[in-house]
Amino acid sequence: MKRLLTILSLAACTVAYSQKAGHRYHAKDMAATVMQTWPDSFALDGKPAKWTYDMGVILKGIEGLWMNTGDGRYFSYIQRQMDYFVKDDGSIRTYKPDEYNIDHINNGKLLLTLYRVTLKEKYLKAARLLRQQLQTHPRTNEGSFWHKKIYPYQVWLDGLYMSQPFFAEYAMLAHEDTAFTDIANQFIRIENHTRDPKTGLLYHAWDESKQMKWANPQTGCSPLFWARAMGWYATALVDALDYFPADHPQRKELIAILNRLAAAISKEQDATTGVWKDILAYNGPGKEKNYFEASASSQFVYALAKGIRLGYLPASYKPVVAKGYAGILKQFIREENGQTILKGTVKVSGLGGNPYRDGSFAYYMSEPVIDNDPKGMGAFILASNEMELQRTIATGKGKRVLMDNYFNREMHEDAFGKKVVFHYKWWERDNGGFGFVRHIFNKYGVQPGSLDEAPTAANLKNTDIFFLIDPDWPKENKTPNYIEESHITALYNYVKNGGVLVLMANDSNNVEFKNYNRLAERFGIHWNENMRHDVIDNQFEQGALPIAAGHPVFKSVNKVFIKQLCTMNLSAPAKPLYTEQGEVLMAMAKVGKGTVFAVGDPWFYNEYVDGRKIPADYENYRAATDLVQWLLAQIPKK
Repeated sequence: MKRLLTILSLAACTVAYSQKAGHRYHAKDMAATVMQTWPDSFALDGKPAKWTYDMGVILKGIEGLWMNTGDGRYFSYIQRQMDYFVKDDGSIRTYKPDEYNIDHINNGKLLLTLYRVTLKEKYLKAARLLRQQLQTHPRTNEGSFWHKKIYPYQVWLDGLYMSQPFFAEYAMLAHEDTAFTDIANQFIRIENHTRDPKTGLLYHAWDESKQMKWANPQTGCSPLFWARAMGWYATALVDALDYFPADHPQRKELIAILNRLAAAISKEQDATTGVWKDILAYNGPGKEKNYFEASASSQFVYALAKGIRLGYLPASYKPVVAKGYAGILKQFIREENGQTILKGTVKVSGLGGNPYRDGSFAYYMSEPVIDNDPKGMGAFILASNEMELQRTIATGKGKRVLMDNYFNREMHEDAFGKKVVFHYKWWERDNGGFGFVRHIFNKYGVQPGSLDEAPTAANLKNTDIFFLIDPDWPKENKTPNYIEESHITALYNYVKNGGVLVLMANDSNNVEFKNYNRLAERFGIHWNENMRHDVIDNQFEQGALPIAAGHPVFKSVNKVFIKQLCTMNLSAPAKPLYTEQGEVLMAMAKVGKGTVFAVGDPWFYNEYVDGRKIPADYENYRAATDLVQWLLAQIPKK
């Protein structure tokens, strides 16, 4: 009962949010339906819950919703669902690796999320099981994964979605650099085999052996263009690219494939409704039976919108995306009995098997079309999440944000045995990382980067915002890089010329003060070697900061949480932004054309932004968003 009340409370918050903001974030509404329908595990069709890819589609959408809102209840839902299957020893209930079913890999993306956020070993062990399957998974003669052991020599577009984004993220974490060539080649090969030169569309599947009855005896391709298969493939592309090295020689080829795919998809968009039919480019017998399909339409909107946001696709596709999403809302979304319902998702479509599926138009039209299919719901949540980002990405388009990776350069050995830089970094998703702030910058159209070298006029030249957080001292790093006069001069001139500098210190036990103060004092800021808000256990009220209405930076919050920070003394040109009992906790300074923001703690690391730990009445996610907006507003207009 307590869990049900929590879910109903989340649904109520969704409605309140929509009404208060005057904008409806439809992913929240759909997530509320998901969480009421499957509160504990994904039991489908009245059967006991199994390790199936449907769960991963929905939970990846829920993950995006968590990142967009900072509401920890979404993360808890993901963890609860996955914990139904993942045992403490890392084994996975109902998963059978010897089936060599590529669909079973899809849920691995959530295992990696859970590991990266919680650092619990059981999730990494479970992910390693899936990676082991890929190591021995049967392949075509040219090297692509079979769809399943029972479908030898067959590659279905669906399988690229099921395997490649997980494979790419795992390869990034495990430093398997050569895996990216393998991944790229699998995308490239299947496009080469299945792309129709006339329409640019991709056939559903390809049989290398050309033995299947459904396979064209010359090409090996299935007969038709199934929309969801292309949706799987497009989604796989934009998701796998998240983890590809920027300098990988085949990255450009994958982006070129995405552009070809976008052009072909756009031509098939229905001019009246804005959505897509189940079988694309079909004009044969029975064409009047072809229907508009929700999951593929959602996947196309998601892939195109994400491609635009990340710069893979030109902005000229924005009208396609906007029309597509509006069409989805009108054509498929209904409110029934207090729930959000997604109409029009084909339950399944495949090839071969028993009873035999011949890939004909009559076959595709024979599969049932249902309400609230999890694949469709998950795809819709993903699309809605991306459309939420589309509302804000123009704010910081073209802006560059860097984080220092030179003065704060703590090292440790990761789970794969490699020495890596860690602690307060963009890419980290655990408590001590800045993954959430990175995502907030992404929401405003900015792709943060890192500076591994000491700051100079040259490497700061095209940087709009620079974060310097918690410089090392010998307690943290035996050979720290101290801030020197040349660095101070470079950073001072950077601000004077219009740069925005974020200085985050720490309490007296966790930061190098002497040299950091030499830099801060150039802007009228002096860190005090003390500690305030020493919060004991989870007595959060000890770290409460009420925010007065009209605050120049934190305009949309009433109360935030911050612990174990140092205070500061100010002189011109610095001015206080927050004082408590006469002590300055935050400050800003204007120097030349630029701006400095200073606070005595890293503050917005994931532990105090992602909603998993502190109570919801502390609005740290919203405060981090306010800070990002304020920093972007300080960039001088050119």
